[in-house]
Amino acid sequence: MMELDPAATFRQEAADLLDSLETVLLDLGQTPADRDLIDAAFRALHTIKGSGAMFGFDRVAAFTHDFETAFDLIRKGKIDANHDIVTVSLSARDYIRALIEAPDATDPIIGEAIVEELQRLIGRGDAKGAAGAAAPPAAAAGASLASGQGGWRITLAFEEQILRNGANPLALLDDLRELGPCTVLPDLARLPALADLDPESCLIGWTVTLAADCPREAIEDVFMFVRDEMRLAIAPLAEGVPDVRPGFTLDMAEAAAEPAAPRPEALSAETASHPLPGKAAPAPAGAELNRRAEDKGSTVRVQAERLDELMDRVGELVIAQARLSQLAHSGTDLAIKAIAEEIERLASGLRDSTMGVRMVPMGSLFGRFRRLVHDLSRDLGKPVDFVTVGEDTEMDKTMIERLADPLVHLIRNAIDHGIESREARASTSKSATGRIELSARYVGAQVLVTVQDDGAGLDTARIRAKAEEQGLVQPGATLSEQEIHQFLFHPGFSTARTISALSGRGVGMDVVKRTIEAMRGAIDLTTIPGHGSSVTLRLPLTLAIIDGLLIRVGEGRYIIPLSAVEECIELTAADEARSRGRSFLSVRGELVPFLRLRELFDAQGAADPHQKVIVTAIGGTRIGLVVDQIIGSHQTVIKSLSKLHADVTMFSGATILGDGTAALILDVAQLVSLGQGRADDRTPEAA
Repeated sequence: MMELDPAATFRQEAADLLDSLETVLLDLGQTPADRDLIDAAFRALHTIKGSGAMFGFDRVAAFTHDFETAFDLIRKGKIDANHDIVTVSLSARDYIRALIEAPDATDPIIGEAIVEELQRLIGRGDAKGAAGAAAPPAAAAGASLASGQGGWRITLAFEEQILRNGANPLALLDDLRELGPCTVLPDLARLPALADLDPESCLIGWTVTLAADCPREAIEDVFMFVRDEMRLAIAPLAEGVPDVRPGFTLDMAEAAAEPAAPRPEALSAETASHPLPGKAAPAPAGAELNRRAEDKGSTVRVQAERLDELMDRVGELVIAQARLSQLAHSGTDLAIKAIAEEIERLASGLRDSTMGVRMVPMGSLFGRFRRLVHDLSRDLGKPVDFVTVGEDTEMDKTMIERLADPLVHLIRNAIDHGIESREARASTSKSATGRIELSARYVGAQVLVTVQDDGAGLDTARIRAKAEEQGLVQPGATLSEQEIHQFLFHPGFSTARTISALSGRGVGMDVVKRTIEAMRGAIDLTTIPGHGSSVTLRLPLTLAIIDGLLIRVGEGRYIIPLSAVEECIELTAADEARSRGRSFLSVRGELVPFLRLRELFDAQGAADPHQKVIVTAIGGTRIGLVVDQIIGSHQTVIKSLSKLHADVTMFSGATILGDGTAALILDVAQLVSLGQGRADDRTPEAA
């Protein structure tokens, strides 16, 4: 049986907590008075500190302690949350991640500078402590219930297996001591004879007298993540009657022997309504946060590599099922045909279920860019509202991973080039705060991801001038605005007047185009001068299995992604005559250039007498592909080409057909570019 690495478990749990912390801090920057957000930030920091100390990440625990203290002061109202504290806390979050992932490569000077900045900000707000300490009369009535006048008496005992689960009761007692002076008395009544003692069982209880006027919540927070594995009773010293919280049931005789123990009837009533299930494994560091999501359905963490392996196995099963179906239908045995149909149904269901498991909501990707917008807005001095729409739209996890870098470039460009300065926006009667909207939606078998800003829009004249300067177009050539805007995606093209850390080298949009085309997607770019620009990425749902159209060109068979196919028509002799060698086809009054795949692929033998034209479209550009035969639709499992075929741009992959032979998958985006280039070279005469 594979043993879990505690350090690896902590790193994974800490990564989730740090992601949640970043989201909470960004929200807190917009609503600094939100008590729920302040509490959430404190809990995340408290968990990271406690778990870090437990698993040996002492530098993490020591560094996090200062920020936990700061948010504790904010919770108590002694200082206010503000933009500066949120900003330094975001820097601290990044430093904590570095301490966890690469502690040896992390410069301690950076951590010291962050802590010094925090202390400076806290010191600025210390004057509020005296004023904030005076609670209004309405709140004063409940103050004695929230804090122990003269201190607290705390009685606690843990389940026997808590040591095996990784918790350290002595460390929890140390946390109590940080709240104030403590007197700790052990209860040894449950200890057996020495011969029967199990060193891994926790049989000692404690009674703690805490001489500190702290809130009850501060004590409860110490035991936040072990509450289900202990009995905790808290009472003000002035009352002497502990407040019983749900937990496991101790033997009543033992409980009665404890100082200030709860009344047996109260204890039995509480534990009867809160039974403790048996536990076989320790709760993760984020158990308290995860427990809140149980009502929404339980989840299981699975390594991404296992999902990839499962998808590969399902792909092989789909190929084998296709071969079985072809063999079954070529014979006359009805029983074999029935089995083949049943396996086809099961394979189809398994394929859909596996692809569903791999689907990830876009919100998991969109959340990453809030920090990007926050930092760029600060660095460039441009206030920006970042709005996301369609977070529930799902895509394959592989698509999500590849989409991150292109969106980073698009959002950077939108803020750097699109959104104007405060002064420029004021001169055009715009709001001082810019707006960037990141949205996702389904359109057929595609997902459309759009980055839209309300900036100045594209300067078409400047783009054209830069293109002429670089020799990309001849001066005076007739080009549409859409064609001019496409120069933005040319390698090395930039309209920036100066090179900065963000832009000016002309590589960002080139990266976007190459990445999106590698994902079999397309880019639509629109702009309205003075009102902003919009970049839409058209993407398939998945890169693993697609619906394809199986065609024949000469003796070879090929696959065209069905999502790119608009219609199929016959290339008649009249169409051939009208084109007059210019390779244009009139489709309902619109001229569509077409490519003869026989010529591109150097197919041998005579062409079929009734050739077909498959009209495809990518990003609003249409092109026809002339083929010999359309065989039909085909469930296509995509296999990547080897590195030896890296320069073969017309194909994006390959698949295995039912008879065991291979078929290449056409890269429609590359064919559209090729056809468009030929159309530019040979403009047709009016039909």
